[in-house]
Amino acid sequence: MTNLEFSALVATIAGAAGFLGALTGLGGGVVITPALTLLLGVDIRYAIGASLVSVIATSSGAAAAYVKEGYSNIRIGMFLEIATTIGALCGAFLATRIPTSALAVIFGLMLLHSAWQSYRAEPDELDGAKPDPLAARLKLDGTYPTAEGPKKYHVRGVKAGFGLMFAAGTVSGLLGIGSGALKVIAMDRAMRIPFKVSTTTSNFMIGVTAAASAGVYLGRGYIDPAVAMPVVLGVLAGSMLGARHLISAHPKVLRLVFGIVVGVMALEMIFNGFAGKI
Repeated sequence: MTNLEFSALVATIAGAAGFLGALTGLGGGVVITPALTLLLGVDIRYAIGASLVSVIATSSGAAAAYVKEGYSNIRIGMFLEIATTIGALCGAFLATRIPTSALAVIFGLMLLHSAWQSYRAEPDELDGAKPDPLAARLKLDGTYPTAEGPKKYHVRGVKAGFGLMFAAGTVSGLLGIGSGALKVIAMDRAMRIPFKVSTTTSNFMIGVTAAASAGVYLGRGYIDPAVAMPVVLGVLAGSMLGARHLISAHPKVLRLVFGIVVGVMALEMIFNGFAGKI
């Protein structure tokens, strides 16, 4: 395979990953890292480095559109980034001291978790629940556009969500996936934020989290421009396309496809990790 063919293949895979990541708020890293490692034989640490750079591109491509449309909650994103950034630095520090086979198994388990979560669907809010006083003081409540006009929502479980965000940041730095799965779960389940707001705010946040840990990988020499550049170009194009299709996307079909693809990759990563092939 020539360098041009390799770059074209990587960009195509990254484009699909960026499209899916923008629609779900999970980030393209859940597809890019295992694809580069299993399909193209890229060392997992270099795959994670390229994935982190791609997560920044995903956030840049999709978040701008979501902010413009009024879906992302900037106050929530900036507040929760305090926890995720600290966690990302901790995760990136740990990643350079853990064997690649162990990283593969951990990554596979995270993919299984993401696949399982993709099948779950719960109501956006708990009717009749009391507002969170801390959310009121921080002015985290907001509105998002619907066919009937702007709809208000109240944020709950701020402390629980903040704690989960630290864990999400640690996973991001450790595995290079942007930890969008944990971010969406924390906002959707713990903080009871509407799903589309959770998804779009996650896209806004993952770039900042990834940037914090990408600096550590860059300093360690794990970001190869020959791999990262086509990944960034593909993900950026895919994420911008995905942002345009968010409104008309069918969540049930999207969850099913995402769950199957990610589940298969998770099993392969776990098997290869235990077999010592990575």
